[in-house]
Amino acid sequence: MSENIEQLMQVAKAHLPPGAEIILIDKPNAHAAVYTTNLTGSSMPEIVVMYRLNGELHLIVLQNFNGKWERVATVKGPGYGVTLLTAAPVVQTGQNNLLVGWQIGSIWSKLSVYTLTKDGLRDIAPDNMYYSYIEVEDMLGPTGTNAVADIALWIHDTGEAYRVMVLHWHNGTFEPAPNLYPYYFPRVVRYYERLTEQHPDYPFYWYYLADAQYRAGMPQSALISVRKALSFNQPYPSREVLLELERHIKHMLEEQKDMPRRSVGLFPASLKTTEGTKWGYIDAKGEMVIQPRFDDARDFQENGLAIVSEKGKYGVIDALARYVVQPIYNSINSFKDRRAIVIDRDGFKMIDEKGNVLTKHAYSFIEDMSEHRAVFYVSNNSNSKYGYLDDKGNEIIPAQFEEAGDFHDGKAVVKIKDKEYALINPNGRQLVTYNYAFVGPLGDGLLAFQQDSAGKYGYIDEHCKIVIQPTFTLAFPFHDGRAIVNTAEGYKSNFGVINKKGKFVIQPIYNDIRDLGDERFALGNAVDPEQPFIGSIYAIADWNGKRLSDFIYTNVENFDDGLASATDAKQTYFIDRSGKPASGYPRVDGSGTLTLERKNLIKAFIDRRLSYIDREGRGIWQQNTVIPLTPPYAVKEEKFKPNPNYLVYYPQIEGMPDVTAQQNVNTKLKEMSQVKPIPSDKKLNYTYDGDFDVTFYKENLLVLQLDGYNYPIGAAHGMPTKMHVMINLTNGHMYALKDLFKPDSDYVKELSRIIGTQIKEDPQYSYVFPGSYTGIKPDQPFYVTEDALHIYFAPYEIAPYAAGFPTFTIPFASIMYMIDTDGEFWKSFH
Repeated sequence: MSENIEQLMQVAKAHLPPGAEIILIDKPNAHAAVYTTNLTGSSMPEIVVMYRLNGELHLIVLQNFNGKWERVATVKGPGYGVTLLTAAPVVQTGQNNLLVGWQIGSIWSKLSVYTLTKDGLRDIAPDNMYYSYIEVEDMLGPTGTNAVADIALWIHDTGEAYRVMVLHWHNGTFEPAPNLYPYYFPRVVRYYERLTEQHPDYPFYWYYLADAQYRAGMPQSALISVRKALSFNQPYPSREVLLELERHIKHMLEEQKDMPRRSVGLFPASLKTTEGTKWGYIDAKGEMVIQPRFDDARDFQENGLAIVSEKGKYGVIDALARYVVQPIYNSINSFKDRRAIVIDRDGFKMIDEKGNVLTKHAYSFIEDMSEHRAVFYVSNNSNSKYGYLDDKGNEIIPAQFEEAGDFHDGKAVVKIKDKEYALINPNGRQLVTYNYAFVGPLGDGLLAFQQDSAGKYGYIDEHCKIVIQPTFTLAFPFHDGRAIVNTAEGYKSNFGVINKKGKFVIQPIYNDIRDLGDERFALGNAVDPEQPFIGSIYAIADWNGKRLSDFIYTNVENFDDGLASATDAKQTYFIDRSGKPASGYPRVDGSGTLTLERKNLIKAFIDRRLSYIDREGRGIWQQNTVIPLTPPYAVKEEKFKPNPNYLVYYPQIEGMPDVTAQQNVNTKLKEMSQVKPIPSDKKLNYTYDGDFDVTFYKENLLVLQLDGYNYPIGAAHGMPTKMHVMINLTNGHMYALKDLFKPDSDYVKELSRIIGTQIKEDPQYSYVFPGSYTGIKPDQPFYVTEDALHIYFAPYEIAPYAAGFPTFTIPFASIMYMIDTDGEFWKSFH
């Protein structure tokens, strides 16, 4: 017991009448019913004590006046025990109410919601507010959270079935909150999905599953469930009730069917929750139209469809959040020519907008569709070649090329063999052949070429006539009569721009040049000339090389309708074709990009956080920075950006009863998140990004995932890191793997054996390097969820970099003989 809790208990006992005993609350762990909270908004919190005297229950509130604790309120309660003692702002923001569950039966409690007034405690809950299980949290509504707690009551019916009510305080009373159903009822759906899997012949579980799916806004699934419930000889609760529910479900389906497609007006928006970062879609006013339930959500495309992911798999939804392609794929590319390339465990495939698989089999690779042709690749030991698919998934041009490019203006460049390239038409007919070591893609009728593989680059026309002699060390395709080239021989760069006569319109003196479109270039000078790979600082130039701005931009995006997003490391804003900040548009602090979605809606992706603002810079939507847990607990997001190349978002815990423990936890979390001294005035030769998510939360256990990515500038790729932290919110203890197991168990040997068997027998782990796995370490990285232990390894440790963090799931049920069920770690979430 901490020193703070000991002092608290001493104050509480000093104000008990003779013969009184402090009540014990059994769950989540047995603890004394003594609680500190701020009920009045004063600087000193109150102490709430619940005790039993002569078989009756009492509650008192103590306030500190000039260093002395005095009783300011007392209540005699019903029942014989207490199941809940917490505080949350139920009536209004910034003002806590006291929530007490008076136990009146083995699975029944009476809820009281007290407001502390000058006359004592006033219970605003109705007399019939009973429950079997309760959750109190600030739930996500259509416009996000509102800093006021909502209440979910689970009321026992039969077996393990509960009727669930979601309530909020409105107009002086507790009312149902249907606007919160899409947020809360998906977890009710998951509860009943498990029960129907375990007991498929119990009709009452099917009824409650259908009802939960309906309230969660899942009418297609609800219709299946309610019809299953109707199929029983003795349907529950009655055939009439089920038929009425079916009518409501069909009405919801009809309403959705009649709603207009709103793809143009829906935009991805993210929220941090206790189940990680979830994505939904807002409208132009910032109202959440599609609730945040996805792990990833991309922009709606012109065809009215958007790619989303759930549970690690990708699918495609329409503007009503209905799946037109079920989430079964490892990845899905954007639609091009009404076709999308998908990847599953078999390989690459092509689908149409209804999700129909068009290819006859999976391929090693398929490129996105371009002019109704998609490059594909087949690989085997004797013959690895490229060909082209048409938009029906047929091999319109068989695999026969060593290299193949996209079609543009009805032509594509392919490599036949060493020193032989060809220009082909969409049917595969060779129009021209080129006997050179390299021939690049077609642009403005010219193609970059090399006479031999170590030689310089020049340009030929379509008919193989040399138009510009090979004098460049690098040459890009022509665009609107201009091409970017490099003349440097060493590791440094000398980029310039030539016209179709080979004359320089921009001299080759720059570390980098980018074609921004709209007849504008970004000219880059090296930040550090001795280390040019670190990056460039850019100026804007016109098509003839005239410089329009100073070298002030650290990044510039392509122009679109006369505007380009630019950042100077301190702020991000739009520039116009003059190269200067565009008038009438906002400046946003931080580095990133702005996208004009609509006339008065700007998508701002700044410092790796998405938000939406209007033309005046006023916020329309932003991701929440506080993740509400069970009151009074919360996780707050803090930002650390000491250098343009170093950015960390790290978690800080709020509401822990032991202030010292909370300070220690938060200090450790900052250290683990790589918050450390970084020079602010020096260009780093690497970038570092850090972030976090809540991956699991139950009772007293909070599991945080801390992610990092260190990228040495110029490297092929960076190195990701991942760390899970398991925190007991009552005492601040951070648990290690050994804390889960009995002291005398050989958990290292047994877990090593289980994982070894999974690697050997489960095909999903075929990527593991042969012979690389030799077992786990005593402090092997891990995390826990509701029903399982998860063990993982770092990239390259036992598998290729592309495999990420190989993770192995071990259900608790299979290792219960080793788990210390009396230990603090296990009890923290059981």
